[in-house]
Amino acid sequence: MEVRPHLPGMLADSGGSFNNDTECVNGPRGNAADHLTKDIRPYVISHFSASASAADWGVVGFSMGGTCAVDLAVMHPELFSSFEDIAGDEGPIVGTKQLTIKDLYGGSQAAWAKFDPMTVLAAHPRYTDTAGWFDNTTSGGPGGPGRSGGPNNRGHGGTVGRQGGHQGQHHHGGAMSRSGPMGFGGRDIPGDGMGGQAADAQKLCAAAGKKGISCTLHYQPGGHTWQLAASAFSDALPWLATHVHTPTAA
Repeated sequence: MEVRPHLPGMLADSGGSFNNDTECVNGPRGNAADHLTKDIRPYVISHFSASASAADWGVVGFSMGGTCAVDLAVMHPELFSSFEDIAGDEGPIVGTKQLTIKDLYGGSQAAWAKFDPMTVLAAHPRYTDTAGWFDNTTSGGPGGPGRSGGPNNRGHGGTVGRQGGHQGQHHHGGAMSRSGPMGFGGRDIPGDGMGGQAADAQKLCAAAGKKGISCTLHYQPGGHTWQLAASAFSDALPWLATHVHTPTAA
């Protein structure tokens, strides 16, 4: 009988309901980070004989899930060695920074800093075995048309999300939010939707690289849709399988 190599995977529920945007952090909306790292991962290891080594674990997500993937990997290199962020944000957000601290963290600035990837990266010792893949749309907003970019094109995100106050921006520490329809990503205020993830990815990848994380930037035509997510995941899957040491056929 031929035994084929396989890449075990699971879809984790980080919210408990369709409209509970936890951003995979611990807070008033639930201890989602603990659920993912302390419940789900150990369960998979104990029930499916999965490896416990971080070198054999990766995390992938789209939109809010992309933010989760980065956050989990940079906060827990002892648990995850690889991540794919598909059109995620610079960090967990549900609106402006002030609104995020209030609604997502119950008013705790310290909790915001604990789960902010840029803050985590700045304070963390150099990473030794972490790799990331960022993938984004080249369109200017949800569902819109886009230009195709190439893999590993650092700094070429089309017209999407340039830092500096143009339409479609989110200033992570200020009062401005992205333009976009209500309900995208479970945002709490109108006008905080999609549009700046390409710039967010560039910023995160640059910061990660300075800390020893090997990362690349990739782009897909199309809008912020599940079609984009499917294409991005398909493109990255061979890379991910290599990084998590998927066994090869004998």
